[in-house]
Amino acid sequence: MLQAKKSEHIAKYAIDFSHECSEGSLTKVANSEVREGLYYTKEHEWMKLENGKCRIGITDHAQKSLHEVVYVDLPNVGKALTQNIAFGTVESVKAVSELYSPVSGEVAERNEKLVESPELVNKDPYGAGWIVIVKPSRLQDDLQALLNAEGYGSFLEELTKKT
Repeated sequence: MLQAKKSEHIAKYAIDFSHECSEGSLTKVANSEVREGLYYTKEHEWMKLENGKCRIGITDHAQKSLHEVVYVDLPNVGKALTQNIAFGTVESVKAVSELYSPVSGEVAERNEKLVESPELVNKDPYGAGWIVIVKPSRLQDDLQALLNAEGYGSFLEELTKKT
């Protein structure tokens, strides 16, 4: 059933790749914020299109699962990333979690504030706690594998039912 919803998402939202997704309203799903206008992975990363580049971070659900973030391993600017392949880690007092890139491309910028203040990931996961900005190399193809807010919300609901 979840697969059918994802297919509906692709048909409904993958038509116009040239638009910029603006950050919109948020919804609470399974006690986590899910923001409209972002793309999501099932590994709990989010991506926002901004002037042809992709800002990437971890979701509210991910930061709540990790608890207190104490270190973020940031990739260097210029590093090539591949969709769904790990590019760094987030360490907390509870666990170490790999970061998976929602898109293929090259790291254009990294959030240097996280070096001194990794807790920004917890305080503002969709804002000041962003991790990298990527110049995408195959955006249209990569977007087809991502979820919109509705699809990610449904995924979270299914996930929390299993736990």
